[in-house]
This record gives sequence, structure tokens and C-alpha cells, in this order.
Amino acid sequence: MDFEQARFNMVEQQIRTWDVLDQNILDAVFAIPRDEFVPEDYRNLAYSDTAIPLGYGEAMMPPKLEARIVQSLNLLSTDRVLEVGTGSGYLTALLASRAGQVTTVELHPTLLEAARQRLVAHGFGHVNYEQGDGIDGWKALEPYEAIVLTGSLATQRPSIERQLTIGGRLFMVVGNSPAMEALLVTRVGENEFSTESLFETDLKPLVGGESTPQFRF
Repeated sequence: MDFEQARFNMVEQQIRTWDVLDQNILDAVFAIPRDEFVPEDYRNLAYSDTAIPLGYGEAMMPPKLEARIVQSLNLLSTDRVLEVGTGSGYLTALLASRAGQVTTVELHPTLLEAARQRLVAHGFGHVNYEQGDGIDGWKALEPYEAIVLTGSLATQRPSIERQLTIGGRLFMVVGNSPAMEALLVTRVGENEFSTESLFETDLKPLVGGESTPQFRF
């Protein structure tokens, strides 16, 4: 399979047409070989508009969603970023290509180590790897200029929002399948936050982020 051509087609037919027009982000997508971040059995699907299984019930997001997330954060080269849910490490690579420091938190040790090996092999040295549950963020290294949740939540969690700097941005997907909403939350003051609705989507929940079952009597 011609992965270089597949990468070009992905950018032109999936990502650019989904309103990802920031040339710096498009350049990063061109430069980072996504096929080297997916499980071997799924390499031929690396540039397809689909989620890719990673094991442990986890999956890579479609590439257009990953690129749109990075664009929405409007990252600076000095930003400290928290990523909750490392997964394959590909989104981590996109974030690290734009930011000064990325702290990535992954619940599953095997996924975290595999992602670390990929990222180191591709020269991403400014990444902190933390194994644990990031459902409420990662307070040990707060504050952050940007936070990304790579799985959805049933409802917003203020504990994560409060780990942002003033002016910091949080990307999250909130709601219940199949109708979820991608939000960009900006901390505009010590106790003030603004929320922008970006688009509708459907994303697998973070572990612990699912809706509480409603029992009827």
C-alpha cells in the first residue's frame, strides 16, 4: 500500500474538507506517519475515515477529528498541554508538534508504553508519560494552557476545567451516544468560564465517564 499517497488523500479528502485549514496542522499531519501509530493488523486502515481498535476496549479516533481537535486549541509553542487518554500516541504527536510540553495520561500501562516507544522513535522528547486515571485531570502538573479529553463524558467535570490557566482551553465531548457535542471551554477568569459548541459527534466514553444508569421502580 502506498501510505504516502493515502496520507495525501486523507488530508485533501477528509481533513481539509472538515474545515481544518491551519497550514501548520496540515503540515504536521503530512509529516507524521499515522500508519506507524496504529496496531500492525490495522495498518491498511491508518488513513481511513474510521475509528481503529487498540485493545482494552479503546480505539483511535478518525483522523479528521484528531486534526480538528488540535486546530480548535490554537496552540502556541510555549503551551503546556494535558492529554487524558494516550491511546496510540498519534494525537499526542500532533499536540507535541505544536506545543511546548505535553503530559499524557493513560489508564492502560501496555498502551502507554507502546505509545511512548512510538513517540520516542519519532523524536518527540518533550512528552511526560503518566499511567493512571485522568478522569478528573492530572493535578500533579497543573496548570495547563490546554487540555484534551480523548473520550467523551456524560456531563462536564469542573475539576478538570479548574486545572486550566487563565486563558486556557479545554476540548471535550459531552453527552450520550449517538448525539454528543464537542465543546471548547475557555477559562476567562479565576471563576469564569466560557463554553463554545464546535460540532456534533459520537465518541467512546472515557472509563468512568459514562452515564449513570437510571433505574425505574
